[in-house]
Amino acid sequence: MKLKLKVCGMRQASNIAAVAELQPDYLGFIFYQKSPRFISGVSAELIKYVPSTIKTTGVFVNEDLERVKAYIFKYNLKAVQLHGQEDVVYCEALKPTGVEIIKAFGIDENFDFSKLEAYLNVVDYFLFDTQTPDHGGSGKIFDWKLLTNYTFNKPYFLSGGIDLTHTTTIKNINDPRLYAVDVNSKFELEPGLKDVEKLREFFKEMNS
Repeated sequence: MKLKLKVCGMRQASNIAAVAELQPDYLGFIFYQKSPRFISGVSAELIKYVPSTIKTTGVFVNEDLERVKAYIFKYNLKAVQLHGQEDVVYCEALKPTGVEIIKAFGIDENFDFSKLEAYLNVVDYFLFDTQTPDHGGSGKIFDWKLLTNYTFNKPYFLSGGIDLTHTTTIKNINDPRLYAVDVNSKFELEPGLKDVEKLREFFKEMNS
C-alpha cells in the first residue's frame, strides 16, 4: 500500500494553497502557542478552504478538551494530532466528533511501548516522533530500529526530522503498520513556510 503523506506546520495563506496543490493526504496546523509554527485565528480561517480531499489536521498539546472540540467544528478539521500527555479518557471523549485521532509519542531508547496498549481502542493511529522537551519540531530523527519494539497492529505515522535524503530508507521499511510519513521542519525556508519545490521532489520520490 502506498504511504500517505502529511505536511505539518502550515500557517501562511499562499503557502497553504501552494502545498495543497501537491495533494498531500494530510495537512497539519499547529494550535500550540509555544510553537514557532502556531497558527493564529486569521490564518486558521484558511483551513476551511483546503480541498476536501486533504485531511486537515489540528495539532494540540495538552489543550482544553472543549476548546479542541470547538476548533474541530469551527475549522471543519478531519483529524486531530495529540502531542501532549492526553490520556485514554481524553481521546475517548473526542471520538463522538468523528475526526481521526492521532496520538503522538516521542521515542527514545527508554520508551516503553507497552503503555500504548491502553490507547488501542480509542485512537485511529499512533505517531512516532523524536523525543524532545518541546513536543516535536526538533528536526532530528530517532533510531527507527527502536520500532522493532512496537508489537501492536495499530498503524502509525513516522515523524521527526525526515528529509529528502530519507526517501529510499523509508520506502525500504518492510512494516505493513507504517501508514504515513509526516514532514515538517526539513522542508522549510523558515518556521511555518514550506519549500514547495523541495516538497514536490519529495512527493515525486515517495510516489515513484
